[in-house]
Amino acid sequence: MLYFAWLRQRVGVAEETVDLPDDVTTVGAMLAWLRERSDAHATALADLSVVRVAVNQDYARDGDPVANGDEVALFPPVTGG
Repeated sequence: MLYFAWLRQRVGVAEETVDLPDDVTTVGAMLAWLRERSDAHATALADLSVVRVAVNQDYARDGDPVANGDEVALFPPVTGG
C-alpha cells in the first residue's frame, strides 16, 4: 500500500505491506478492511468520495479485483492546470 498527500499524513506512513484476508478480493472490500485496521486508517478513509485508488498503476473502482502482491496506491483526486 502506498499512501500519498494527506492520506499519508493521516495514516502515519507512506507505505506498508499488508496481507489481505482471503475474502478481500475487490477494491471496495479492501477499503472496508483497511478502515478497520486502525483509527488512523478509519479517519483517512472516512470519506471515500475524496480517495482515488490505483492497482498496479491503473485507476481502479470498487468492483475491480485486488490481490496480495498487487501494488495499491491511495491518493486524493488530482487536478490539472
